[in-house]
Amino acid sequence: MNKHARPAVGTAAANLSTEERKAREDLAAFYRICHMFGWTELIYNHITARVPGPERHFLINQFGLLYNEITASNLVKIDVDGRVVDGSNARVNAPGFTIHSAIHMAREDAHYIVHTHTTEGVTVACSEHGLSPHNFYGAQLYGQVAYHDFEGISIDLAERERLVKSLGDKNYMILRHHGLLACGETAAAAFFRMYQLQRACEVQVNTMKIGQELRPLGEAVLSRTVQQSQSAVAKGFDKDHGFGQDTYAALVRQLDAQGLNFRS
Repeated sequence: MNKHARPAVGTAAANLSTEERKAREDLAAFYRICHMFGWTELIYNHITARVPGPERHFLINQFGLLYNEITASNLVKIDVDGRVVDGSNARVNAPGFTIHSAIHMAREDAHYIVHTHTTEGVTVACSEHGLSPHNFYGAQLYGQVAYHDFEGISIDLAERERLVKSLGDKNYMILRHHGLLACGETAAAAFFRMYQLQRACEVQVNTMKIGQELRPLGEAVLSRTVQQSQSAVAKGFDKDHGFGQDTYAALVRQLDAQGLNFRS
């Protein structure tokens, strides 16, 4: 393993609360699942989690590690000013801090945030009209997606206020000319929202390749589809479980079956 993948100083399991340990394992699993789906950009891009507790701390990947090198113990804990607070000397990528910290500070419900640069996501982000609702996945997101205009590489802290304003109370956002973003109260919810958004983009891009206009769906059916998509029963989830939890649990079982060490 890359030498940078060693656990950071200060993240020993004995020093962690039960709640932080769970957050670390959920986030490490999230990185491995994104690697499984190919939603990666070398050592770049980020998924973050708020650390439970009164401090405004959150977890992020060490800069320099691939997603399949992320474990619960080598995640880095930083504050909203970007300072590493876990006692390590780990590096953190500045754009990841800018985008994620803005939303973590503003949204109490955004415990997990995922940002991707997939080819299909960036393609739709570059299109004039953005995400089309005229496919199975896009219809489920009708009226649910926020947009943020491109301002260059996200290293200007002044952009944070505008990012938050663009997102509002939505959980899906397309960063124009840039990529996709989703957030949720749990890792499962953030993952499943990104899955929906990514699949909508994939179908839209592939439909564009046939060189024909999209067959439009009417307003009534779009509104009905959104209502259906927000029902746990319609998504095949047990009503007693949270949004996307059954899907996420199945993917974590797959990670465990493969003997991956994300929990370490």
